[in-house]
Amino acid sequence: MSKRPPSRVIVIGTSAGGVPALLQLTQDLPADLDAAVLIVLHVGAHPSLLPELLRMRCQWNVVHAQDGEPPVAGTIYVAPPDHHLLLEARQLRLTRGPKENHARPAIDPLFRSAALNWGPRAIGVILTGQLDDGAAGLQAVKECGGMAVVQDPDTAAQPDMPRAAMAAVDPDACVSIEDMGSTLAALVRRARPAGAAHKPPRRLWHEVRINEGVNVMSHVQEIGSPAELTCPDRGGALFEINDSSPPRFRCHIGHAFSAQTLSSQQGEATEQVLRSGVRALQEKEMLLRRLALVSRASGRLNEAQVGERRADEAREQALSLRRIIEGRGEGGGA
Repeated sequence: MSKRPPSRVIVIGTSAGGVPALLQLTQDLPADLDAAVLIVLHVGAHPSLLPELLRMRCQWNVVHAQDGEPPVAGTIYVAPPDHHLLLEARQLRLTRGPKENHARPAIDPLFRSAALNWGPRAIGVILTGQLDDGAAGLQAVKECGGMAVVQDPDTAAQPDMPRAAMAAVDPDACVSIEDMGSTLAALVRRARPAGAAHKPPRRLWHEVRINEGVNVMSHVQEIGSPAELTCPDRGGALFEINDSSPPRFRCHIGHAFSAQTLSSQQGEATEQVLRSGVRALQEKEMLLRRLALVSRASGRLNEAQVGERRADEAREQALSLRRIIEGRGEGGGA
């Protein structure tokens, strides 16, 4: 097997519904394509059989990426569990840097590193998934002269990520998953027009350093300004990334959130607090009714009536919180 370096890199990000999409895409990629493919699927720390699954369906060599290995044309590299996959000029990097959008591996770190180090030779691809991981990374790919491809949201199992990507950039192609393989092959083979080199934004360099886990706080302070918000993971202060549209945030240890993901995380935290309140009020009601029964049995009727009224109040408060929770669910959450 040839070990030649690729002329292009294709970086692919997906989440919910991603396995069937990746099976379809990779089996349609020509075996002789002069590119390396790097994939991030949101698997968290769970074991992943994705390389084995893809290997059964496509003509490419498919492996979990290893730290320090050079990218090779004709090979598909999958981010292993609980590691960000980064792409330098001549090698792959695996890090356990701060989570992004509550995920590790996350899509944005791969895309940013490909944009910074491969510029116009990078093609970013966003497939099916929830929320908006990958949208900021795809922006970076375009800023550095690369190309952006998005799965048609109307054909995606989960359209959130493709829609967020299309809101962030004007894609070079938006196609169904059935047309994705041939579209990527055509883009790899297309000669890029001559023109001025795209200078990467300075914040991009800082964010790649954060993904590597290097002097995180100093880099966060270089690219962000304090926001009156707290990190839903650690509770520390958040910094809003300067000149980022849509807004993005990082905490002092580097955890990153889009506004959409942050809102979702805060909504989940709020619901947990509300449910804890319901349980506490239900337990309070049970205790007050038990004490009221004891008072009534002892002939202390006034005391029993006061306890029963307080138990009724606790029950109504619990019902009010439950209605709030149910209303949030019907409205899609915060």
